[in-house]
Amino acid sequence: MSRETDCQLLDEYIDYLILQRRLSKATVAVYKLEIGLFLEAIETEVEHVTSQDMETYLILSAKRRGLSPRTIARNVSALRSFFLYLQKEKIRSDNPITLLTRAKIPSDLPLVSTIEEIDTLLESIDTDTSLGFRDRCMFELIYSCGLRISEACNLQVDDYVNHSIRVVGKRNKMRAIPVGDIACTLLDAYLGDIRPDLVKARYNEKALFVGRNGHKMTRQAIFKRFKMYCERIHLVAKVHTLRHSFATHLLEGGADLRSVQELLGHSDIKTTQIYTHVHTNDLKHAYDAYHTNEEEKE
Repeated sequence: MSRETDCQLLDEYIDYLILQRRLSKATVAVYKLEIGLFLEAIETEVEHVTSQDMETYLILSAKRRGLSPRTIARNVSALRSFFLYLQKEKIRSDNPITLLTRAKIPSDLPLVSTIEEIDTLLESIDTDTSLGFRDRCMFELIYSCGLRISEACNLQVDDYVNHSIRVVGKRNKMRAIPVGDIACTLLDAYLGDIRPDLVKARYNEKALFVGRNGHKMTRQAIFKRFKMYCERIHLVAKVHTLRHSFATHLLEGGADLRSVQELLGHSDIKTTQIYTHVHTNDLKHAYDAYHTNEEEKE
């Protein structure tokens, strides 16, 4: 089997992922990139690749590209899927990657800002301009309701009713979230004065948050605006940090885990439990800083 045949095989595998596995475009793009790099790097055809070849590739690739353990694990998953496909097509009788130890993914705790940091960030946004007021309203709402950035992008004007917001999350799961008083005040003013000025003649636009051209805001635009405000106050954070902080601050305030799960739209409460670890870490730091041990008492 030639290198040209290998490339053709990759194209057939991608078609398989799209048509039969029905994977998302993002996942298919990642798999195509990684397997393409693998085929370029190996010195033999795919039917002769050994476990040692794969291990060597993964180690060198990780060092050269500075990959995190999580990315390495994702790439291993892509290669495992590719060789399973080769088995399915009778090109190989084995899957060499099954002999490798799976990369252990560290359970990284989410990045969380303090209440004071978020207050400083939100208050730093100049609301004298239409775009500034929109941004203050948007980021206040994301924090107030623990929204994913995609959920904020997809909000429509009609989703805001009676001081609550209707959100369509992952797998089209819908939930209703109460909106805080500050966010409500900003939303009412935004809908009354700011949004009409941005939309102008685009009366058919249904998106809640729009850009200067009156069209629905994109994820990239929201990322860019948030990064700009963070850099101004030297805060290390991402838009998703607002969601992490929302959950953590609720638990710190005494909210029960099940309620936080519902507000976040998590299908499995185990996903929500990571925020209890963040809260526990804060308690441990406080204990270590202020607790007087027995030797000091004596």
